[in-house]
Amino acid sequence: MFKNIKKQLWAFDAEWVPDPQSGRILYKLADSLSDAEVMEEMWQRGGATEENPTPYLKTVQCRLVSIAMVQRQINDKGQVKLNLLSLPHSVSEKTEEREIIGTFLGALGDRQPQLVGYNSLAADVRIMVQRGITMGLAAPKFARRPNKPWEGVDYFARGGDWHLDLKDYAAPGWGSGSPSLNEMATLSAIPGKMETDGQQVPKLWLEGKLDEIIAYNEFDALTTYLLWLRMAHFSGLVTPEQYEYEQELTRELIKNDGVKKPHLLKYITEWDRLIQAWQK
Repeated sequence: MFKNIKKQLWAFDAEWVPDPQSGRILYKLADSLSDAEVMEEMWQRGGATEENPTPYLKTVQCRLVSIAMVQRQINDKGQVKLNLLSLPHSVSEKTEEREIIGTFLGALGDRQPQLVGYNSLAADVRIMVQRGITMGLAAPKFARRPNKPWEGVDYFARGGDWHLDLKDYAAPGWGSGSPSLNEMATLSAIPGKMETDGQQVPKLWLEGKLDEIIAYNEFDALTTYLLWLRMAHFSGLVTPEQYEYEQELTRELIKNDGVKKPHLLKYITEWDRLIQAWQK
């Protein structure tokens, strides 16, 4: 499985919605149509059915609205420190999509952490690359690739050391047997989907509820980190004692950040519920 753990690691997740402006331009739709009407048209052209009215659209047609991550750092004394970060930093600031993508990819290129996601090679990183290209952004440090995998940082290589897509390790290949993040997490006594799921994000965005999208995004970042930690323990890179310790660090992080972000405390409630359920 994993070959190593770098001193700096980012377990991240991104949220996006169909981009109405992209839909208007791509399909030559009238400016008079509302964002909701344009999104509905995009879903129809994307293969909507009665059973699946909001099919997964090509990421280049979507607008990235939030990125969240758990930042894990090891200092010179070998101590682990965790931070929960999100873009935009708050719902009060008007943050454009290009700023969210540019800030994240710029920081990724500058700091070069080990990147961890779930289906991130096929989805989260893909949308940032595609949308960044269409917006004319430059991210040379992020995009640079070494001649050989062992000669430097490479966020595009499947199975490499610098971008760990947990889905690839949990279920190589695709198909109905491939578990979702929610399934892998919940069956590992880690909170998966709670009050919101990905299907609801476009509706929340149309209603201007960016705060709920960011909260959902933060939950998924925490889940991604805890699943990585469990898989690192499974592969022997984290001892049982370190595994327990970092779970407690995560609880402390949530409780401390929960002072200003009360929604985070729901995560601990669900976490405890799942642990108790699996102990029966």
